[in-house]
Amino acid sequence: MDSLTAHKTWRTLESIHAMVYFAADPAARYAALGVTEPRMGYFASRAAALGAAGAHQVIATFYNFNPALVRKSIPLAWGVASPQQFLDARLSGVDAALRTVWNDEMLASSELRQVAQLLRQAAEVACGHSEGRALFAAHADLPWPDETHLVAWHAQTLLREFRGDGHIAMLVAEGLSGVEALITHAASGDIPAEVLQRSRDWSNDEWAAGVRGLQSRGLLQQGATLAFSEQGKQVRDQIEAQTDVLSMAPYAALGVEACDQLRAIGRPFSRAVVDGGLLGAAASRFSQE
Repeated sequence: MDSLTAHKTWRTLESIHAMVYFAADPAARYAALGVTEPRMGYFASRAAALGAAGAHQVIATFYNFNPALVRKSIPLAWGVASPQQFLDARLSGVDAALRTVWNDEMLASSELRQVAQLLRQAAEVACGHSEGRALFAAHADLPWPDETHLVAWHAQTLLREFRGDGHIAMLVAEGLSGVEALITHAASGDIPAEVLQRSRDWSNDEWAAGVRGLQSRGLLQQGATLAFSEQGKQVRDQIEAQTDVLSMAPYAALGVEACDQLRAIGRPFSRAVVDGGLLGAAASRFSQE
């Protein structure tokens, strides 16, 4: 299998996981616990698999967020609710959200059972390759849900964190700090720079310092426009390509035919998440999958 097949398979199903960060139902469950700031719900619910993690653990494993932003929520969140309460709220919110966009026929379908089975098969292969993947490994220790739609979500969550930890390894290997990694993401054109800067809470001065650092290394062009140099584009492309390679094992174990099948039968479920509005303004990132 080539890495492109693995990348496409992950990407096609990714909205099934990613909606947990944007849908209203998970956020409402965190609010019911006493969370008054949405960022706390995000950090705590995703980090809860680590237990009552300290700020340094979350900064390390989430990587491109301003450390000061993390410290506003962690470890304060564990005084609001326990990690297990956040995990329960997260899964309950996912359950409610998916039930709003997958109707009873879809939830009971053989196609969803196949999607869940294939995703779980791939995720369990990933669980045999957890070395150096701290956030993934924490999620791998969580119990599997019983209901089919939640199995599909949990499996895709594992595959996303598996990929994410590999991506961080490549960023570290290239010597990119959190803000520098985010700036290279912005320079790739996938998401507007202002959205990334604002959502990760980097000040204008911190962002500008990161840009200057990348320019001094020859990775960005000089000037006000955020654009890669030829060297910078090569570095970014290499990071993405190697991330795909590091993420291949679960999909290679399935094989090309099964990955093709997973994309074909999984696409309607993924599309329903996008079309149902669970991704909000982020839907454009997934609209072509």
